Amino acid sequence: MSAVFDEQTLAAVEEQLASTDELLAKQFPGDAGNRQPVHTVYIPADRYTAELPSTWGRNALAAVGDTRGLVELATTLGLKEPQRLAELVTTKLTKEPIEDLRLDFEDGYGSRSDAEEDAAVVAAADAVAAAVADGSAPAFIGTRFKCFEEPTRARGVRTLDLFVSQLASHGPLPEGLRITLPKVTTVEQVRTMVFLAEKLEQAHNLPAGSLRFEVQIETPQVIIGPEGDHPVARLIHAGAGRVISLHYGTYDYSASLGVAAAYQSMEHPVADFAKDVMQVAVAGTGVELSDGSTNILPAGDPENMAAAWKLHARLVRRHLERGIYQGWDLHENQLVTRYLATFAFFREGLDAAATRLRNYVHKIESAIMDEPATARALARYIHRGVACGAVSAEEVTELAQISLDELEAIALNRSHAN
Repeated sequence: MSAVFDEQTLAAVEEQLASTDELLAKQFPGDAGNRQPVHTVYIPADRYTAELPSTWGRNALAAVGDTRGLVELATTLGLKEPQRLAELVTTKLTKEPIEDLRLDFEDGYGSRSDAEEDAAVVAAADAVAAAVADGSAPAFIGTRFKCFEEPTRARGVRTLDLFVSQLASHGPLPEGLRITLPKVTTVEQVRTMVFLAEKLEQAHNLPAGSLRFEVQIETPQVIIGPEGDHPVARLIHAGAGRVISLHYGTYDYSASLGVAAAYQSMEHPVADFAKDVMQVAVAGTGVELSDGSTNILPAGDPENMAAAWKLHARLVRRHLERGIYQGWDLHENQLVTRYLATFAFFREGLDAAATRLRNYVHKIESAIMDEPATARALARYIHRGVACGAVSAEEVTELAQISLDELEAIALNRSHAN
């Protein structure tokens, strides 16, 4: 029996698909498996001190009433394993209360004199460098400067320049450095950010491509452009490999569509539409996606705190179930439900995911026959749980009967059984 197609035909196929192979390799490399923070905390830049993360953790624990209060709140929220969750969240709030911190020079900082903002930028960069050096900085830390719209463009560029320049004067940039470009409306604004990043790298002898940034989606024009396309997808590829993440801006986006203030929310239909488009845009690119925030804060009287915690926990769970693994927190007390809801999400599905992964790896017959892609999804789910502290290495070994190295290999598609 002879083959229908000869080597010449196959060579022609290879030639025709070479550009497709290059596109997929460069533009859609897949999930790199890097740790993604479960949240970003925003604070006015001039309020940052090295002690802020630990202070937020202590205050959050005190607000809920320490471990016992966490048990009661977890029970009230209907979460499983309330005692175990409380123990894990207590540890998290003690050891790593903030995973990602953004020193804000945009909306959270406001408009001040150039001299005042210049001084605040330099002080913020010095404080970040010192915190990174002594190990007190969060795993991810950075700044948000004013947007590239004409009224604030010059101030935003100056703040970016001063912050990076001052930070670079202390030595290599922090590995977890994150810079946020807000209120992006056009792809050209992202190209401009790439241009500025290149200039800064050249000026400070930084490795090419080391300055990467997040893009904040706060305007409808970037979701659907004037020609009916989706600029949010194009801007990722225009970012020349520098775009880390897309962040949804709840209130600016909702307001720009005329949603009344009382109804602006992470779960409003306009928010879901925008995030659906963003989620499709980042698929396969390795770019992360973050939901926005709720401004209903757990502060004030006990009744208001309880209602705000319930709302926040539900919204966190909602975006996790929709495949968005990050959101924003604006108040220290939101850390309580950020971690309760996040840890519950990863723990409630742990047994089932680990069992399926164990059966797949060890080729154990079961009622579910998983494909390699599903095995990667199972492993990535557990891997995320381990990264944030919801799941321990011992639990992975016991339930999935694999090591953390094996888990990571499957999650990142480095090595897996067929």
